[in-house]
Amino acid sequence: MEAVRLLLAFACMSGFKLFQMDIKSAFLNGYINEEVYVDQPPSFEDHQYPNHVFKLKKALYGLKQAPKQWYERLSNFLLSHGYERGMIDKTLFIKKSNSEIILVQIYVDDIIFGATQDSLCEEFVAAMKGEFEMSMMGELYFFLGLQVKQTNDEIFLCQSKYCKEILKKFEMESCKEASTPMPSSCYMDANAAGKGVD
Repeated sequence: MEAVRLLLAFACMSGFKLFQMDIKSAFLNGYINEEVYVDQPPSFEDHQYPNHVFKLKKALYGLKQAPKQWYERLSNFLLSHGYERGMIDKTLFIKKSNSEIILVQIYVDDIIFGATQDSLCEEFVAAMKGEFEMSMMGELYFFLGLQVKQTNDEIFLCQSKYCKEILKKFEMESCKEASTPMPSSCYMDANAAGKGVD
């Protein structure tokens, strides 16, 4: 979350907008370097060989190696296209072209990116579409529980959707709102006969 906030702050300071894309079936894009076998999934059993297992050719969702293999493939792709990995945050990739810069932040299969020049963003999107099946989601609006509103000179962050989900989870949507959670007319005094509490 800190990395995303820093990226938003840098984008605001540099005066460029951030965009978001989603890789479809990201884990299927990862190649596995070891032999992995799985049971035949329900409704896909081979009636001729019901006790056989399948050997995976690609990473599969739910496989513990899948996120690592996907990230390795994506990072190798970006590095081969002239991007540099961030020194502190290894999911941040940077590409400099003369005085222009493009930043790419990865969170599993969600990618946010922005550049000081629109042509760098277009070049990045074209390269990604050429390699992966993806959907462009437009300007960054919602990411990791943060609602983001970008204007020309400001970025507003809000977590109202996240708060509403918490209220719904604990069935507190219909609770009465109060600025002071206890009555202001209630008089409280020390209980001399009470038991001491740390």
